[in-house]
Amino acid sequence: IDFKGVNMVINYDLPTSAVEYIHRIGRTGRAGHTGKAVTFFTEDDKPLLRSIANVIQRAGCPVPEYIKHLPKLQSKQKKKLIKKPLKRESIRTTPECFLKKAKRKTKTIKENIKEKKKVKEDKNGSKLQTVSKS
Repeated sequence: IDFKGVNMVINYDLPTSAVEYIHRIGRTGRAGHTGKAVTFFTEDDKPLLRSIANVIQRAGCPVPEYIKHLPKLQSKQKKKLIKKPLKRESIRTTPECFLKKAKRKTKTIKENIKEKKKVKEDKNGSKLQTVSKS
């Protein structure tokens, strides 16, 4: 899939392999255009960093020295990480204030629906009582 005009990719989780990394960042810089890729990583991702750093370095981009000196990932570890990627907490890009506002709105809507149902039930109940009395 070619998305025209994509000039930046942000990886919120580190890809499990260099091939996957290349695939993800390949959305930028198509057809001779330049693009940027930003990848966030945690301490738990360190075993995966070196292979991705090698790809970045071969492409002519700078790589911090500390990443170049990380221990090389053994093939057994690599296979294990590919089969069962690291568990992560969910990442949100929506600011907390918007999430709270949406939650309040949803709560208000649900309360309004309950009230309307209750009013409707009350009206139906009173009609039934008057009919049964006569």
